[in-house]
Amino acid sequence: MSSWAPTKYKTTNWPSYNTALKQRGSLSIWFDPGLNWAVPDFSTLCRRQRTLDVRLPYSGGTGPLNLLIDSTGMKAEGEGEWNARKHGGSKRRIWRKIHIGIDEETLEVRAVEVTSSNIGDAPMLPELLNQIPPDQDIEMVTADGAYNTRKCHDAIAARNAHAVIPPRKNAKPCKPTSAGAIARNEAVNASRYLGRALWRRWSGYHRRSRVESKMNCIKLLGQSLMVRDFDRQAAEIQIRIAVLNRYTALGIPITKPAG
Repeated sequence: MSSWAPTKYKTTNWPSYNTALKQRGSLSIWFDPGLNWAVPDFSTLCRRQRTLDVRLPYSGGTGPLNLLIDSTGMKAEGEGEWNARKHGGSKRRIWRKIHIGIDEETLEVRAVEVTSSNIGDAPMLPELLNQIPPDQDIEMVTADGAYNTRKCHDAIAARNAHAVIPPRKNAKPCKPTSAGAIARNEAVNASRYLGRALWRRWSGYHRRSRVESKMNCIKLLGQSLMVRDFDRQAAEIQIRIAVLNRYTALGIPITKPAG
């Protein structure tokens, strides 16, 4: 019996994607000696960052939004992983948690929340959905099993969207008292009937890997945060994501299975 091999993909838009990669490294500098602008010092920039209102730029897709949600941690204070494993690290190691929702079509981040490391994933899903404009149609919300709660399903159902969240192995149907509870029960029954592996393929749950790739892109802009207080840390993360959205808007690869 032959072993399973992963599907190989081929990029079909190399010329345009390569042009987009070149544009990411392009920087235009404009000199005008006639401008009489005062240059703020570092302390002024730090104070402004605390109250900075960062708006994420996005181009938008061609149809209803398919939102992919995930979270990750970013080190805010303390030694790196290698130093901590080798020398034990200090007792004070602080992490911030980043919760994001991306557009499956454009791969742009549409919603972001920053919390302390002791905040769970599920309570932040309604907050992420609230960042999507009310007039924006949401067709599907895909997330991992940490979001398999009644409140998450209710929040998704309130936006008339379909939830793709894997039930726990020992999940049992709950009382169908709300649209979210009914949707969760349908997922539980479908997972039992098809099996977890087949349910993931049937529901399209594998598409969630795209938001995991986006998390890796965010960390390529820096593995740790440079500022100390929470408000400025949130602004720093939002600025990084805004820059990443600018890069993504220039062009993304279009792939198809090879062979």
